[in-house]
Amino acid sequence: MTTANVSAPASTSGAPDPAIASKGYAHPEMLVSTEWLAQHLDDPTLRIIESDEDVLLYDMGHIPGAQKVDWHEDLNDHLMRDYVSREQFQALLRGKGIDESTTVVFYGDKNNWWATYAFWVFQLFGFTNAKVMDGGRTKWELEGRPMVTEVPRFPATAYVAPERSDSAIRAFMDDVRRHMEANGPMVDVRSPDEYTGLKLHMPDYPQEGAMRGGHIPGARTALPHSVQLPS
Repeated sequence: MTTANVSAPASTSGAPDPAIASKGYAHPEMLVSTEWLAQHLDDPTLRIIESDEDVLLYDMGHIPGAQKVDWHEDLNDHLMRDYVSREQFQALLRGKGIDESTTVVFYGDKNNWWATYAFWVFQLFGFTNAKVMDGGRTKWELEGRPMVTEVPRFPATAYVAPERSDSAIRAFMDDVRRHMEANGPMVDVRSPDEYTGLKLHMPDYPQEGAMRGGHIPGARTALPHSVQLPS
């Protein structure tokens, strides 16, 4: 397949992938299908980012043209409990050949768990020309699509990152408290056992430092009928 046969990828404000639009997602324009990505692998305006919970998976095989973003090493400050600085984020994108003219597609393992984390950090720094591949790494593999071990290299860009803007997409404790006191809707996206307080971590995962179990008052979750809330 040559680039002459590939249409440029739609921006995040363009028409959604038809294969995604039929699924009823709230924001289908933020997703692409595995078929869409397979048809755009040779597109020079596209950058593919794999970000996994298991950071060794990329080296075992990845989508052709995909580059690795290590959620811990690349996106988190090494000294403070915070994300990287604007300068570090800017250097990351420059080194991966990304600027405003490129569309970035994220995918990863564990139902795109850390892929969407990386996607969110990009949004935090104002990079919005980004999408997530529906189904993640698992769907691509199950469909028998190509995997390679070669690590691609792209010409560095002169991308200039804007200042980080947390308030646009992030709620802080005072925001949550006001929302709770106003009886605003809240959804707890953790596992049922974390929601009820039976566990302080996801099933089959190590303890990540939580000190108290349970959920914020008023938060709702889709609990199985067999799970009972503590009295």
